[in-house]
Amino acid sequence: MPKLFDPITIRGVEFRNRIAMSPMCMHSATPDARVSTFHHVHYGARALGGAGLVFLETTAVLPNGMIGVGDLGIWEDGQIEGLAALAETIHTMGAKAGAQLGHAGRQYPIEDLPSVAPSAVPFTPESRMPEALTIEGIREVVEAFRQGARRAREAGFDVIELHTAHGYLLNEFLSPKANVRTDEYGGSHENRYRIVREVIAAVRSQWDGPLFLRISSTDYLEGGNTPDDFVVYGRWMKEQGIDLIDCSSGGMAMIKVDSFPNYQVPAAERIRREVGIPTGAVGLIETGRQADEIIRNGRADIVLVGREMLKDPFWARTAADDLRTPAPVPAQYTRYGSAWQRTLPPLPMAPLEQTVAA
Repeated sequence: MPKLFDPITIRGVEFRNRIAMSPMCMHSATPDARVSTFHHVHYGARALGGAGLVFLETTAVLPNGMIGVGDLGIWEDGQIEGLAALAETIHTMGAKAGAQLGHAGRQYPIEDLPSVAPSAVPFTPESRMPEALTIEGIREVVEAFRQGARRAREAGFDVIELHTAHGYLLNEFLSPKANVRTDEYGGSHENRYRIVREVIAAVRSQWDGPLFLRISSTDYLEGGNTPDDFVVYGRWMKEQGIDLIDCSSGGMAMIKVDSFPNYQVPAAERIRREVGIPTGAVGLIETGRQADEIIRNGRADIVLVGREMLKDPFWARTAADDLRTPAPVPAQYTRYGSAWQRTLPPLPMAPLEQTVAA
């Protein structure tokens, strides 16, 4: 039997299968970075479609941490209400809800606020020069992640993921291509990791649920980070109570990456094997057979699907068809659904043996 649809329990939270919707920016928030109707339809559809875990796009922990105009924010208490309603929508449709906390760093694109970074090194020669964070500024960032975790908890999310990838602030500190500091936050692996260590500790002070962390396992740059570096970092992450490392790549420079199906899976497989920590695999995961092979052969513990789930909100059901295995579907979508079952909420799921006739 396929393993893709086996449930998995992480820190006491059970997920109905090994399929997660990857965080992807939608740039559709209100002007004050709050949840809009679009988000309920977009994320609710993927939860209804069968994903076990639905991640929101990155929620910025500070106003100058947004990746782009229209990003969601989690930097003030007034944003909790909308996030809580969105988490409830995802729950009603049967999935667990994930909040990814992040800060864009030097890639903050709007001119209204300064962009910040570990060092005054621009993203590209044409980019504006970021301000190097002072020690006080670093403490403010760490505190912002702490408060973001509190707000995610109060909003009712099931998982928090720390965005430490794609050339954004925490990834910038880890990479020698962006971090040329000479103080305790630069130089050695231990020093470059220091802010990540502080952020994890701050988040854990507010959050005792599943805590994931997304990495860029390679910078694709000479002198940048490689999977070797993340075996080192990964051991520290595990010691600090990270439950799963979500293994992406790139983002430290504007370069073309030779991408192909499963191209990022080897990093997840290596970190899982050498660090002894659950991992998530990403990167052109397109079919159910492809995803099941990753889980079945112990290359990762979950798959995070991005573009394919944008094209097909019911990708989990499509994957089940590809694997020729039944998968639970909403009772409303089967001929067995009675009139009362078509009333939401609640949303009962049809038994496996009924889905063939759906």
